[in-house]
Amino acid sequence: MIGGKKILVIDDDVFVREIVSETMQQEGAVVFTAENGQEGLRQFYATQPDLVLLDVMMPHMTGWEIGRQIRQLSNVPIIMLTSLSKEEDIVRGLDYGAVDYVTKPFSPKVLAARIRAALRQSSQEPAARDEKVATFHDGYLTIDLNSHLVTCNNAPLKLTKTEYRVLAYLVQNAGLVLTFEQILENVWGWDYQDSIQYVHVYVSRLRQKIEPDPQNPHYLLTEYGTGYRFKKAV
Repeated sequence: MIGGKKILVIDDDVFVREIVSETMQQEGAVVFTAENGQEGLRQFYATQPDLVLLDVMMPHMTGWEIGRQIRQLSNVPIIMLTSLSKEEDIVRGLDYGAVDYVTKPFSPKVLAARIRAALRQSSQEPAARDEKVATFHDGYLTIDLNSHLVTCNNAPLKLTKTEYRVLAYLVQNAGLVLTFEQILENVWGWDYQDSIQYVHVYVSRLRQKIEPDPQNPHYLLTEYGTGYRFKKAV
């Protein structure tokens, strides 16, 4: 899965760059490295990588800013690779467009597994994993999974790939309570079963985009302690 893929590593720690490069090269990847944000962005434009591994705490330009700039241009998967391990840091990384967040020190084998999962997620669409296709329309919100179209008040919404996958999975199972674990497995993969916070972050982001009042959701409903469900069309 990693073989032949282009991986860009942006980290000011030479040891991290070396160990990640060695690990990825053993997996058959083509690796590019940068020791700071400016060089990282130049490498990103020049190489168009399939995945970016991004440190957070770097001089001159933080990983938050680099991730934000990359996300404005591309949906390429970004994995934060950092020593910051607080919950608010993880949430911030996901909010800034990362698909995963790996804390240092890390296991090279686990990192490789996370990269495989991110690349697998990037190459899949919900319809490829589930033959169910659904359309939702109530006059305000329209979701057409055949055409990958989501509109509010007839205005198209721009969703990231992960946001779309979460929404599509909920819509395909409208009316059913989907557990956090089910959502994680179907959107991110089985190796993300301990990452429930990801689900909360992406449902929150979707509510900001599709709900008339995100604080009092009408479509994306919480089943406390269990998961979420999408309102079933009447």
